Amino acid sequence: MLRVTFLGTGGSLPTRNRNPSAVMVNREGELILFDCGEGTQQQMMRAKTGMMSLSSIFISHFHADHFLGIPGLIQTMSFMGRKEPLVIYGPKHTREFTELFRALGYFNLKYEIRGVDLKPGDVVEGDGYVIRALETVHSIPSLGYALVEDMRPGRFNRERAVELGVPPGPLFAKLHRGEPVEVEGKTVRPEEVVGEPRPGRTIVYTGDTRPCEAVLEASRDADLLIHDGSFADEMADWAEESMHSTAGEVAALAKDAGVRQLVLTHVSSRYSDDVEPIINDSKKIFENVIVAEDLMELEIPLRQE
Repeated sequence: MLRVTFLGTGGSLPTRNRNPSAVMVNREGELILFDCGEGTQQQMMRAKTGMMSLSSIFISHFHADHFLGIPGLIQTMSFMGRKEPLVIYGPKHTREFTELFRALGYFNLKYEIRGVDLKPGDVVEGDGYVIRALETVHSIPSLGYALVEDMRPGRFNRERAVELGVPPGPLFAKLHRGEPVEVEGKTVRPEEVVGEPRPGRTIVYTGDTRPCEAVLEASRDADLLIHDGSFADEMADWAEESMHSTAGEVAALAKDAGVRQLVLTHVSSRYSDDVEPIINDSKKIFENVIVAEDLMELEIPLRQE
């Protein structure tokens, strides 16, 4: 399972329909949070994502709408009896930011939290995936992130295995894991019955950014690109000045990268009642695009090839 829940999709200011930035990824029951704007814990409750299985938080940058939800969230988990450690990753000063919670006796947390400063190119290894830090272009130091699953074994050719004398059962699984098996005095090797390795899934989350080369390269053939889409194209000058992106700019990047699905988020409050300008500008260039809404969920399927 790879499920993405959009807990907060607003840009800079909360509106009655949109909380500040927060995106939850549930990968096989492990929860990974990208940004944590004000009110994120309530959104987690509304979406019923759970929070006690949260393993890590990845902060894109230290503008308030991307991290102010962390203090309340970590204390709620402490009240609920959390014992497992929590790691908070982000750009420079993340470790200092996290150490403040230990320094302030008010929090009195019952579990360990640890901050890790990342720089572009750093890789965080998970169970069956990695998360790569990407250089993004914003008004303060900022990072995007690419969650990339490990390669999967190729398709198992059952008919060929039977032809080679392998009986159905545990030996099938052993071959599929890449281990040779002995059958009636002969060796059957995995490459005889297993196809080429298949890619896992890739999700790219940009945080706030101008369109940039690092995001383009990380997004090539990605299953999902979640990109700053703050403005319609009519606001191109302001997007450039404020170091955000327009819908058309992001759509062009998504098309160039060959992404399978594009989701625009961090929507400016000027579009709180009507996102048609954003969706129209993007669809002129890239068809498979959605403007995110709070509590929207997406399931990312495994590829069949």
